[in-house]
Amino acid sequence: MPVMPVSVMEPVWQQFSALLPVYPEVSPTHPLGCHRPIRRRVRAWSDAGLATELHALAITQYDRMIGLDLDDIAVGGCIKKAPCGGEKAGRSPVDRGKFGLKRSTMTDAAGIPLQVVSAGANRHDAPLLAPTLDGLDLFSPLPPETAIHLDRGYDSVKSRTLLEGLGITGVIARKGIPAPIQVGCRWVVERTQSWMNGYGKLRRCTERIGVVVDFHLFLAASFVVARCLIQHARRRYRWTNQPTTRRLK
Repeated sequence: MPVMPVSVMEPVWQQFSALLPVYPEVSPTHPLGCHRPIRRRVRAWSDAGLATELHALAITQYDRMIGLDLDDIAVGGCIKKAPCGGEKAGRSPVDRGKFGLKRSTMTDAAGIPLQVVSAGANRHDAPLLAPTLDGLDLFSPLPPETAIHLDRGYDSVKSRTLLEGLGITGVIARKGIPAPIQVGCRWVVERTQSWMNGYGKLRRCTERIGVVVDFHLFLAASFVVARCLIQHARRRYRWTNQPTTRRLK
């Protein structure tokens, strides 16, 4: 994909750098005083949950400036390659049993990623619905007419019981009916999955540690939120470094 535009990278980096812990300029334990390797820092950032916190801040800013549309929520899964295996990888049923990752994503009606959950590619979508919907706790109280739009992979008694317990209306595609007839409002989550697949770490994940995998997932989700925020804000607000191109990659 093209290089990340400065208009998207700069605000995300400014917010992320504010969350970073203070490191010494040189390592006091290294004989040459070298910096710590980047990979070790990524592990430390992952353990500290910085990407999750960054994503929550991006969602907060989007809700404050544009407003989340929680009347319709979509949840969907996506399977990608994980050639190195790892803690979150599983044998993919659509890639000849090679290692893969499944990403369960929840979005609002505009496709803003609200929650991301990772699992092995061999996991069914339905068991991932509960941990994915746990992200709704940050947005309570929900509108009284909130509806969850799901594909036919969630057409089960367990999924419907879960939604009834949460007091949320489930709009679930029925098995045996062709997909184009009952797409409904679910297409926005598929579009968001496509946006996130534009980031190389998600398209072909080589990380083996589970928390690092989640770090990259929430970091990509933060970029998606920032991109959508800029695209919507340019129609309502004016600022000095407003991007000149109409389309942000």
